[in-house]
Amino acid sequence: MRRRVLVVLVVVLAVVGVVLGAAYLFQRQLIYLPSDGPVPPANAALPGARDVSFETSDGLRLRGWYLPARSAPGPTVLVAPGNAGNRSIRAPLATALAERGLSVLLLDYRGYGGNPGSPTETGLALDVRAARSYLVDDVGVPRDQLVYYGESLGAGVVTELATEYPPAGLVLRSPFTDLASVGKRHYPILPVNLLLKDRFPVAEHARRIRAPATVVYGRADSIVPPAQSRAVAAAFPHPAHLVEVRGAGHNDPVLLDGAQLIDSIVRAAKG
Repeated sequence: MRRRVLVVLVVVLAVVGVVLGAAYLFQRQLIYLPSDGPVPPANAALPGARDVSFETSDGLRLRGWYLPARSAPGPTVLVAPGNAGNRSIRAPLATALAERGLSVLLLDYRGYGGNPGSPTETGLALDVRAARSYLVDDVGVPRDQLVYYGESLGAGVVTELATEYPPAGLVLRSPFTDLASVGKRHYPILPVNLLLKDRFPVAEHARRIRAPATVVYGRADSIVPPAQSRAVAAAFPHPAHLVEVRGAGHNDPVLLDGAQLIDSIVRAAKG
């Protein structure tokens, strides 16, 4: 009897070990979800836009799309996307902002949108710095005319950037407090804190940012709990302006280019 119990225990431990090992080894395939297939030329998907590229400090040449404002030059929005898709999905967002007088850079991280490399938290921090440098140094965007917009995972990217390079304004869409908090919700039986390689501590970074901030979130978000987005807004030294989109889920179109989101970004850019 004891031997049988011991055998069962060994089998259970082996299975748990395999599950935890697989979760650790393949976690980034669950976090980062780039779209397959080629990305069209900028002007084909986003009239008036142009293909641009910039080099990261670790030597990767990344591609993105830059769309000038439809009217007289005004503020510029650096868009840090979420964890899925590529820049073509965010063309409606860029169009809506350009029509309101804002220039837009749609960034694709390493491993996304035909870019080389594999995404990691450290890598994405280098990517967004390269994008910012392109806007400031190559395009000539004044620092007081540059707004960061971070979508979901991208909120973690731009809040970290803002701790070193403060923007004129910061807009976070559906931010989580940190990646582990979201992971615990979706994988409650796993020791997420012990397994995670990438952290994205959004609320922790927010406490160090003094730039005006806005948080937009969907009331019906089932991926990032609305309470986490509200907690991020409260973490800023000067609490962020909070915009709740009623009935909106995490990936609903209204949180891509809906009126409340666009108005929030324009308000952050133009005051």
